[in-house]
Amino acid sequence: MAESTTLRRVIKRIATPIVVVVAVVYFLIDALFVSLLRPIIEWTAAFRPFARLRAWIESLGPYPTLALFLVPIILFEPVKPVGFYLLGTGRFLAGTLVLVIGEILKIVIVERLFHIAQPKLMSIRLFAIVYTYIMGWIDWLKALPPWQMVMRWVRAIKLRGRLIGRSTWRFARGTWQRVAALARGA
Repeated sequence: MAESTTLRRVIKRIATPIVVVVAVVYFLIDALFVSLLRPIIEWTAAFRPFARLRAWIESLGPYPTLALFLVPIILFEPVKPVGFYLLGTGRFLAGTLVLVIGEILKIVIVERLFHIAQPKLMSIRLFAIVYTYIMGWIDWLKALPPWQMVMRWVRAIKLRGRLIGRSTWRFARGTWQRVAALARGA
């Protein structure tokens, strides 16, 4: 009996850090995708055809709203392990596509649904408790130096992309103006 208790403690001592690391990586991937997809999420919010859908979602009660909120999570959450499996078996392109497209769809849909349904979802006591707990974890993760470093990299990449885009646009515009001037002069 004492041996099984000792074995359980040893397994728990070994497994706990592994589970924490896996959970942290999992949440970091989701949080990173959310920060990168913010423009798409905002675009869908302004997209006119979704106005009726929004009105319908707002007309639902708290528990039907919760069920609707859980559908995309249940459908798209298995995409991540499938994508990692494909990557692990050497199908890099397929795994990457499954991960990226699945995450984009899941995050955009879930984020929009949550934004619309948050007041009703927060009226469900257990949901509010779990949400507060998860947001505490996410805030803790965002305060860690590795997260701050990744976010600095993301900001630097975005800035570099904007600078490259602007210079490419200026070059293309200048080239077009020179071609147009040559055509007018010819």
